[in-house]
Amino acid sequence: MNKGGPIIIIEDDKDDQDILTEVFTDIECKNEIIFFSDGEQALEYLTSTEVEPFIIFSDINMPKLGGMELRAKIHENEDLRLKSIPYLFFSTSAEQKHVVDAYSKSIQGFFVKPTSYSSIKETIKTIVSYWESCVSPNYVK
Repeated sequence: MNKGGPIIIIEDDKDDQDILTEVFTDIECKNEIIFFSDGEQALEYLTSTEVEPFIIFSDINMPKLGGMELRAKIHENEDLRLKSIPYLFFSTSAEQKHVVDAYSKSIQGFFVKPTSYSSIKETIKTIVSYWESCVSPNYVK
C-alpha cells in the first residue's frame, strides 16, 4: 500500500463526486483524488500505470463495468493484487447479497454513504485515518 499514492474514486454520480471533492479538501487530505465514472476507465488506468494508489473507493452500480466485476478483475490481476490497494465499497445502499458477495471477493470494507455532509466527512476521515495507520504486506520501513 502506497500511503502517498492517489485515492481512486469510482463514482458515476457527478453530485457525489463534487461532495467527495469537498470532503477530501475539508479533511485536508494530501493525496491526489482521481475520479472515474465507470469501472472500465478505472481498470484501464490501474493496469496501464505504474502509480500505486493508496485506496480505491468504488460504487457498486455503475455503467459498463460494475463495482463487483471490477473488484474481481483487480483481484485476479497479480500485479494489482501485489500492490495491496485497499478496495472499499462506498454505495448508497447495502443489499445483503451485495455485502456477502463483496466480502467473498476479499473486499476491505463496505460503507453506506451517509445522507448528511457532516456524516460523510466523518466517515471518510475515519476510513483514511485507519488506512494511514495500517501496515500492508508490501510495507517498507
